[in-house]
Amino acid sequence: RKNTKRVPSFRKLLRTSQIKLDNKLKNKQYKQKSAAKKYRKEQKKLREAVRDAISRKPFPLEECKKKQVARKWEEKEEEDALPLDMMDEDDLKLMEDLAQKASFLTRDLSSNEPVHVKKRKHESVIEKYEKVPRRLQTEPEKELIHLLPIKDKSGIIPQAVEKPVLNVAHDEEEDTEDMEEAEDFNEEPLPVLTPEEMAAQRRQKLQERKMHIAALASAILSEPDSNIKKLKELRAMLMEQDPNVAVIVRKLVMVSLMEIFKDIAPSYKIRPLTDAEKATKVKKETQKLREFEEGLVSQYKFYLENLEQTIKDWKQRKLKKSNVISLKAYKGLAEVAVKCLCELLVALPHFNFHNNIIVLIVPLMNDPSKMISELCVEAVKKLFKQDKLGYASLGVVKVISGLVRGRNYDVRPEVLKVFLHLRIKEVELQKDSEDIAPKKKFMTYKEKRKNLSRMQRKWRKAEEKLERELLEAEASESKEKKLKLHTETLNIVFVTYFRILKKAQKSPLLPAVLEGLAKFAHLINVEFFDDLLIVLHSLIASGDLSHRESLHCVLSAFHILSGQGDVLNIDPMKFYTHLYKTLFSLHAGGTNEDIGIVLQCLDVMFAKRRKQVSQQRALAFLKRLSILALHVLPNSSVGILATNRIFMQTFPRMDLLLDNESQGSGVYLPELDEPEHCNAQNTALWELHLLQRHYHPTVQKFASHLIAGAPTEGSGALPLDLSQRSATELFETYCTKGMTFNPPVASVTPRRKDTFLQMDSCVDEELNKQLQQHISETVAHKPLDFAKHLKESSLA
Repeated sequence: RKNTKRVPSFRKLLRTSQIKLDNKLKNKQYKQKSAAKKYRKEQKKLREAVRDAISRKPFPLEECKKKQVARKWEEKEEEDALPLDMMDEDDLKLMEDLAQKASFLTRDLSSNEPVHVKKRKHESVIEKYEKVPRRLQTEPEKELIHLLPIKDKSGIIPQAVEKPVLNVAHDEEEDTEDMEEAEDFNEEPLPVLTPEEMAAQRRQKLQERKMHIAALASAILSEPDSNIKKLKELRAMLMEQDPNVAVIVRKLVMVSLMEIFKDIAPSYKIRPLTDAEKATKVKKETQKLREFEEGLVSQYKFYLENLEQTIKDWKQRKLKKSNVISLKAYKGLAEVAVKCLCELLVALPHFNFHNNIIVLIVPLMNDPSKMISELCVEAVKKLFKQDKLGYASLGVVKVISGLVRGRNYDVRPEVLKVFLHLRIKEVELQKDSEDIAPKKKFMTYKEKRKNLSRMQRKWRKAEEKLERELLEAEASESKEKKLKLHTETLNIVFVTYFRILKKAQKSPLLPAVLEGLAKFAHLINVEFFDDLLIVLHSLIASGDLSHRESLHCVLSAFHILSGQGDVLNIDPMKFYTHLYKTLFSLHAGGTNEDIGIVLQCLDVMFAKRRKQVSQQRALAFLKRLSILALHVLPNSSVGILATNRIFMQTFPRMDLLLDNESQGSGVYLPELDEPEHCNAQNTALWELHLLQRHYHPTVQKFASHLIAGAPTEGSGALPLDLSQRSATELFETYCTKGMTFNPPVASVTPRRKDTFLQMDSCVDEELNKQLQQHISETVAHKPLDFAKHLKESSLA
């Protein structure tokens, strides 16, 4: 059967909606009228109360006198009136007839009007009053609520329902009953759980939260564009209120969101749209991408704010109003928040709010908590190592410089040691392979016309177009831009270093400053060389520095002189003398890290400045280093002997010390701290014979090699794995920090004396069979009778 019901037209829908609006207007007007009516009633009651109060006031004396006079006149009139028994019977009848009529009593007798005139005038008022329905005071006031109308054949019928006003006393009674019921309910004791049940309940809740986090995260990662709104739902779990699982759930949500943002964040920075871009119409795909980017940036911003707030609450030792998490648990939350920020700092240096993360992380490098400061320092080191362009490095260096200056140089040395991991030196010295490779030249039009046919020219044109597009796609940052960024970064680093050298020479930051100057000294402007060398020498001469700090001063000075400082006419003899004097003061135990700095100094002072070094100076250092090699650990001995090998191969006539005959006048003075005047040519390297018997095999090889005169070929030459390495590399290779012998000692299996397996080849076959048979048989132990043995011996 066909459905004859027609779909309502748009006009009918509009008409119905207009009726809804009318009903709303009527309801509003009715409420206003009822409010006005209540107000009028209150005003009327107030006026009546005022009248009653006025009527109850005492009358003045004049009014009382007037009333008394009026009473006297009435009494006189009553006295003047005739008694009834003195009236005629006809007059009495007339009075009784008039009394039966109500109009006679109500009418003014002095007026000449007809009897029923006033009655006719007030008839309509009384009828109207009588028609008004009477309401009892106990009846509640009713209010009309207009409903949707009903449509009939005749038209639209409006609908309304009366809403009775609830009695206040009845409501109060119901409220009191509800309160009593709630009190009764609260009085009921809660079920007491055992510790095992509480632990099981907590595990169940935790498992449910984990599943929910995993479901949301997998949905977001599968389709980030369409499920970007679920990031808000996942981020809301950072405010978990259940005290049993709040700490763990918040930590899990922090880490989950961090991994999600690392995965779905694009490889470019999202900028806000302009008004013109918002006004233009775009495709659905473009609009969807814009919504995704906008939602991603906003949620990422809120997430970073939550992490920042967690760290601030822990720093300020603040508790939230809900008291869901204790102060002790806040430390764990803050550590997880710092880890997430460090991961985002390293993983998303190109994305939005990276500078905000830098501003959060850099002050935490100076945090009293060792764990948090180490996390932040390692994150900044990783950022410096992987930053090829220099934008992120420049931002971090600016914030560190401001932090050091703002704290009045009262920061940890690790904050400044981070500068040593900048990639500036590598980029400046080692060019990229793209820059070194020669760029491909395209053929000119004349060359093509001369050497190629028409078809070949067509193919070549298409190839060249494709190659240009590929070159544009693979275009890296220009070298000039890199150099500009690196120059600005180095300027800030040097300004920080020079401020500390000028204002805080006794600060614990001085070793880090000297170490940094030693690394970047070749990049300092030549104008500062004289002043810097004077400052370094004054620091060494003051005697306030430790041996390690003074070695850094020496290394910085020679880095300056070995680079652009070759042009300067400066005699660094005082630095040679200081290093010669310091060699015997170095620590020879487990903390022999200073030997590494000494090896770097010797490399810069002798190998790179061989023409400026005299023979007496080289012989003195060779002898003192050989003495030092007897007292230090094996890795330091290997490094020192490798340096001696360079001395013997670089400077002529070093083999004088391999002969026991003296050369010239004088006696060697080992205690003298002047290398030029200690007469080192009159001694011999007898220490090498002792080092030949060293327990370390590599030390033995180097000692034998030096005794043979350090040859590059022949039987006395070193193997390639030792000869091709520098002294510092050998020092680090044979380090014994892991408390293990390097190289490892071959294990020897001890022989067991109670076994015959190794002696089987020396025993006859028959004897071997008897031995095996005797071993396999079970021996029956019988009790020994000593008395019987004594009797037999006495009889015999």
